[in-house]
Amino acid sequence: MRVIIQRVSEASISVKGEIVGKIKQGLLVLIGFGNEDSQEDIDWIAQKIINQRIFSDDVGKMNLSLQDVGGDILLVSQFTLFASTKKGNRPSYIRSSKPDIAIPLYEKMIDKLSSLLGKPISKGVFGAGMKVYLLNDGPVTIMMDSKNKE
Repeated sequence: MRVIIQRVSEASISVKGEIVGKIKQGLLVLIGFGNEDSQEDIDWIAQKIINQRIFSDDVGKMNLSLQDVGGDILLVSQFTLFASTKKGNRPSYIRSSKPDIAIPLYEKMIDKLSSLLGKPISKGVFGAGMKVYLLNDGPVTIMMDSKNKE
């Protein structure tokens, strides 16, 4: 499982011109699922997302978590995070999970993040053509891969 986490002042996502998810201060999380991902990957990544101390405290040091600042999450499925660009100029997505595997993982991640955060999270529409708007705060952008825990 791979994620790109962006600290945002605000973010929204629209499908066919209609806003389907919107947050103020918090994290825009792009998430991609690989063929070997499991509940263990969901648990690890979700804990990391919620507990990363990437928000500024009173002296400007990144020392506060999403929960500390009362922030929100906008979760967006992003199969292209598993793009392989080693050969040629057209990326291959063979390592990205097919929808029959990825959709249940995406739904489990939504439930896990909501449970850990103690409130519902905003989300995109799996598999839809989406337009993402964000105001990156910092900018702060972090990549994580559940297969690279060490």
